Amino acid sequence: MELKKELKILLWIIVVFVFAFFMPIESARFNTAVTATFDLVKWYAREHVILCLLPAFFIAGVISVFVSQGSVIKYFGANAKKWLAYTVAAVSGTILAVCSCTILPLFSSIHKRGAGLGPAIAFLYSGPAINILAIILTARILGFEMGVARVIGAVSFSIIIGLLMSLIYRKEEKIKKEEQMNVIPEPEKRPMWQTMTHFFTLVIILVFANWGSPSADDTSSAWYYIFTYKWYITGFFSLVLAWSLIKILKIKWQWVLAAVVATIMSVLLSNAFIESAKMRPLVPMAVGIAALSVITLLDKRDEENREWTLSTWGFAKQIIPLLGIGVVIAGFLLGSTHDGQSIAGVIPNEWIAALVGGNSVFSNFFASIVGAFMYFATLTEVPILQGLIASGMGKGPALALLLAGPSLSLPNMLVIRGIIGNQKTAVYVGLVVVMATISGLIYGAIF
Repeated sequence: MELKKELKILLWIIVVFVFAFFMPIESARFNTAVTATFDLVKWYAREHVILCLLPAFFIAGVISVFVSQGSVIKYFGANAKKWLAYTVAAVSGTILAVCSCTILPLFSSIHKRGAGLGPAIAFLYSGPAINILAIILTARILGFEMGVARVIGAVSFSIIIGLLMSLIYRKEEKIKKEEQMNVIPEPEKRPMWQTMTHFFTLVIILVFANWGSPSADDTSSAWYYIFTYKWYITGFFSLVLAWSLIKILKIKWQWVLAAVVATIMSVLLSNAFIESAKMRPLVPMAVGIAALSVITLLDKRDEENREWTLSTWGFAKQIIPLLGIGVVIAGFLLGSTHDGQSIAGVIPNEWIAALVGGNSVFSNFFASIVGAFMYFATLTEVPILQGLIASGMGKGPALALLLAGPSLSLPNMLVIRGIIGNQKTAVYVGLVVVMATISGLIYGAIF
């Protein structure tokens, strides 16, 4: 019997018992926080799992199976040209319109394939932070200077934080560098352009399926028209994906056709029987993902196709439980804010608003901490900040929250911890918080 293991079990039993014994169910704040927890979990499940996470898992699976280790090492490895690795990582967010959780399977996949710590961290930060739609929305709603400051801050953050992480853990990176020098690149099974076509088709589906709505007064911009027709665009690229499955992955066309027909039928049925416009796309997306999983798992002619879905499942197993725990804790502590409504957690929103006024070191640091732990879905941070600014939040803390929030969240930290360990996660989070605090102070002093 391992004493340490048994004491750990005992400690958890005591913690759960004490919480149950002293649970303040008579407290209105506690009950509101419980409601906020379930509300956030429900909203996250409806808005992000099917449309965001599942496609992201499949994209991560493509990197893990179809993109050779040699290719990842070439562009992101410890021996890669720094200017190339960090440039690609820093601008990735303009392509990937993802949140702090959706980026995780992609980060995990390139890290496992041998990416250097610095470029991988730069990619991890930039993915959610440099979302072009969020930048535009920031400039339009919060002011042009805030939009410019967010772009400059996010791009520089991704590079600086990546370089600092690489410097801090230079001994480990040196070992990785030496190991990768002896790696013999695997021969590419198919031309790189085919793999990239398949990869970017999935990325485009992810981007347009999650294209955010424009502001209420916007009825003529390109953003508005893309949002209006986003499901037609998504449907078109879904057909491109079907072509890719047949021509590139060599899956039987009869199977792909059956999957397409099933997905189209689900579109017709969801439009006929589901009243909510927001809920209708979930059915065909779920059917399409299920059909894709089945036809790849049943493909016995190419083991890689089956491995793609198995790898996707591996990422899902690793990430989803930790995300679930993180969303529950975040909802309980910080509440649930979405779709124009806000339910307070144990920590009332009014307290947060009162603590981030002015431009002091504390207000900027506190805003960075809140942003780091709070979960923001793609594009939701802007209307939330709009409300906080209206409640008295200073411009400096607002920028600090913008730079720390989208790229971090409690669910995000829990998953990162499982990928790179406690120490590296703590250093990464610390760097983001410190740099966001400093940036907020400078911005607040100027504006």
